[in-house]
Amino acid sequence: FLLAMARTPGMASNDRLLAVTTHSFDIAALELYLPLITGGQVCICESATAADATLLAEKIADWRPTVMQATPATWAMLVRVGWQNTEGVKVLCGGEALPDGLKDQLVARGEAWNLYGPTETTIWSAAKRLHRDEPVTIGRPIANTRLYVLDRNMSPLPVGVTGELCIAGDGVALGYHRKPELTAERFLDNPFAPGRLYRTA
Repeated sequence: FLLAMARTPGMASNDRLLAVTTHSFDIAALELYLPLITGGQVCICESATAADATLLAEKIADWRPTVMQATPATWAMLVRVGWQNTEGVKVLCGGEALPDGLKDQLVARGEAWNLYGPTETTIWSAAKRLHRDEPVTIGRPIANTRLYVLDRNMSPLPVGVTGELCIAGDGVALGYHRKPELTAERFLDNPFAPGRLYRTA
């Protein structure tokens, strides 16, 4: 997962990541470990600062990160207080659905990415560089991950047809702790390649 994220959306030894996510939220793992494996820097933001848009905007201006990951709610909070991204922060957005209007505001401020993935597949499974003239989508799978849109019979569906998103690859969890029935329902043998897949339902 971390090596995949170092490639897309990308992080290098000259990057500085401002960590704003509560440590109990799985996406915090990217903030804490990705800078360490790439030789970059991480600044762990105090929770009171991360929850206050004005204080957070000041922290961004003071520390000048090159990368920051947050939920759409946090990015919207920053936009509301007039944050313009004059620091050139690469915006990583995930954890909840990204509204089109907010996407346009983030893209107008610089490089912005939408990240998608459930906890069951190790945080992020797909990434998409956002552009003003395109709708918000989950994008393409990260390295060592495969995405399938399947029907009720677990058959692939054509592009544009609604179905169930299933995720396969190295990030798929073993199952749910002490919940064998739910594990059997959601984690299946992958009929298309060796390994298992997770049904997002």
